[in-house]
Amino acid sequence: MSLPYALLLHGLGGSGPTHWQNWLAGELAHRGGQVDLPQFTLPDAPQLDVWLAELREHLAVAPRSGERVVVAHSLACLLWLHHAAGEVDPALRVDRVLLVAPPSPRFTGEPLITEFLDVPLDPTAVRRAAVSTRLVVGEGDPYCSLEQGKELAEALRLDVDVVVGGAHLNVDAGYGSWSAVLKWVRSDRTPLTPR
Repeated sequence: MSLPYALLLHGLGGSGPTHWQNWLAGELAHRGGQVDLPQFTLPDAPQLDVWLAELREHLAVAPRSGERVVVAHSLACLLWLHHAAGEVDPALRVDRVLLVAPPSPRFTGEPLITEFLDVPLDPTAVRRAAVSTRLVVGEGDPYCSLEQGKELAEALRLDVDVVVGGAHLNVDAGYGSWSAVLKWVRSDRTPLTPR
């Protein structure tokens, strides 16, 4: 079975070397997959317009043949929703998107992401940007409660997986490797489960 092209999008501060996104990139590359894990400009001081432009540049150069998937973590989930709500070139549409541990659009604890929070919650736009999109939230995430995660999923009409004890699904929560996300990229296996 051939692997899809995977575009992995990091959140605030980037994905450090022990983050599951770096682990996933290595696993996919080791299996012969095409992987793009870009580093957005100023990961510690994100600017929405800059990150949007860079996201679209990466989508524009993605292979046109074969399945294309996007795996976004944290702030990149809101970035994807802003992208989807804009004027999306049909050539930039992807097959599958996984939004992992998004901050709640109502989160007020981090001034660096304020301009990302005013995000359009438009299910039609989400479907225009990708054939299918799935949301994953961790129980105990300090940036998005389970209730807020479920509200987000409902507003966007998305299936949601809740990872018990997953918190923000990052290194601090024990997510350096995560076999379930690798299985999802390889075969769209759902639901996503803990490590």
